[in-house]
Amino acid sequence: MPLGEITWLRRGACRSSDPELFFPLAPSAVQEARAKAVCATCQVLTECRAYALTAGEAEGIWGGLTPQERRRTRFPAGWRSPAPT
Repeated sequence: MPLGEITWLRRGACRSSDPELFFPLAPSAVQEARAKAVCATCQVLTECRAYALTAGEAEGIWGGLTPQERRRTRFPAGWRSPAPT
């Protein structure tokens, strides 16, 4: 689903924030905490998180999750790729 078709984006708490807060050139713990604080107040956090996990977003903070947190959510510890057939 292209981003242009995702109407919930217009209701996101991040819409009035600097995009670099969510897509920083040099991520830091302070920046991450600030971005997650915005996400914590968001009325579409669930939709945003579901989109990022489904779409496989590799960059930025989406739905209050960093790329590493999304990877862990999609591929929990102990997960193994199916053996080729």
